Amino acid sequence: MIRIGTVGTNWITQQLVEALALSKRYELAAVYSRHEDTATAFAAKNHAQASYTDYRDMLQQADLDVVYLASPNSVHFEQAMQAIAHDISVIVEKPAFSNRQEMIAVQAALAQHPQVKFFEAARHVHTPNFHAIEKALAGLTTVQGAALTYMKYSSRYDDVLAGGTPNVFTPEFSGGALQDLGVYPIYLAIALFGEPTDVAYYPTLIATGADGKGLAVLRYGDFDVSVSFGKTSNSYAISEIYGLKETIALDSAGELTHVEQYDETGTVQNLSQPDLANPMLPEVVDFARVLTAPDDAQNQADYHRWMAWSLTANRVLYQLRVSANLRFPADDNDVGRIFNVKTI
Repeated sequence: MIRIGTVGTNWITQQLVEALALSKRYELAAVYSRHEDTATAFAAKNHAQASYTDYRDMLQQADLDVVYLASPNSVHFEQAMQAIAHDISVIVEKPAFSNRQEMIAVQAALAQHPQVKFFEAARHVHTPNFHAIEKALAGLTTVQGAALTYMKYSSRYDDVLAGGTPNVFTPEFSGGALQDLGVYPIYLAIALFGEPTDVAYYPTLIATGADGKGLAVLRYGDFDVSVSFGKTSNSYAISEIYGLKETIALDSAGELTHVEQYDETGTVQNLSQPDLANPMLPEVVDFARVLTAPDDAQNQADYHRWMAWSLTANRVLYQLRVSANLRFPADDNDVGRIFNVKTI
């Protein structure tokens, strides 16, 4: 069994813990929260072996194989670097890091700890429906672009409207629509089409200084992908990938719960795979394969593919922010000096 520790006690960590149990490949060795009552309650609810309010203590004492980070975006980097230094693999919620310098520093640290694995928890690109989209896309003779949408109203936006500054909507925590919901369709585009040749982002800023919603354009030479996302409204629009006479339609570029393909006559074929017991189950099973059999040829190929997606997503997210002149305080940190690694 893989011994895992978790950071964060919100809904996504709960969903992850439930997926771990369904996989039967992990044991919940430890949970961390800054607050003792929260850590204790989460540990008791999920039958964790121990709870901690000091992250370093958890890394040093819990005998972990891997740690899952669902903390605010701005602290992912430091927590990941500490885990790697303790020879503990990391699963980091998307987006993994605030900027390119942080990702480069993590890659340097991983090179110094080659037995450690790094995974970005972009759950949708591990699902059976994603693989169905890949297969359908491979059957198209021509790709003419895509329109991807993922908009869900955030309850935290009510706080913003009331004058608050919740973490997910503040640059100080590397928050905003691009870093939250936007990463899903952008990750999907990267996994399906590769790295774009040029990008542009047109955000709508809110009172906190973060982007509440936005439109990104990813250029691929002979076609474009438009990506609409936001946390200040709801959208029920489908997402589409355009062939010549065929169209692949997705219910959501973030959830991928329903996939159809239309032929030249408009006849529709349902490509959807059976519903998942937990949307995070495929990714935790995939990560377990690599952690338990890292030398297996297929596992190595999959790991390098996921790593390439993560590196590309990090570059593209940063380029999109630069195009819109959106900066985070994390962009000014000298991460190379702090962690004694080369980032240039």
